Amino acid sequence: MVFGSHVPTVGVDDLASGDFLLDVREDDEWRAGHAADALHIPMSEFVARFGELTEAAPQDGRVNVICRSGGRSAQVTMYLGQQGIDAVNVAGGMEAWAAAGRPVVDDQGQPGAVL
Repeated sequence: MVFGSHVPTVGVDDLASGDFLLDVREDDEWRAGHAADALHIPMSEFVARFGELTEAAPQDGRVNVICRSGGRSAQVTMYLGQQGIDAVNVAGGMEAWAAAGRPVVDDQGQPGAVL
C-alpha cells in the first residue's frame, strides 16, 4: 500500500447510523468488539478480498474506514482513493467510536470491547 500526504478524515460524531463502515482490524480485534453493521476485511487480507468491498459498498456512497486508532485505516483509505473509491478514515478509530458511546458488540452480538 502506498502512503500519501493527505488522508480524507471524518470524525465519529459526523457518522450517521446508516453510513457504510469498513473495519480493517485483524480477526482477534474484530471478535472482541466491533460496530454492529460494519463490514470486516482485515488489512492483511485486504487486497486479496477487495471484491468483497466492491460488492457490499454502496455504489454512490462513501466508505468510512476504521481500525483501532486510525493508522491502518488511513493506509486502506489511501489505497481506496487510488482505486477511485470515495473513502475516508475515521479519526481515532474504534477507540474514538467506543469513547463516543457508540455500540460495540462481540461475535455473539453481546457488548464487546476494543482491543
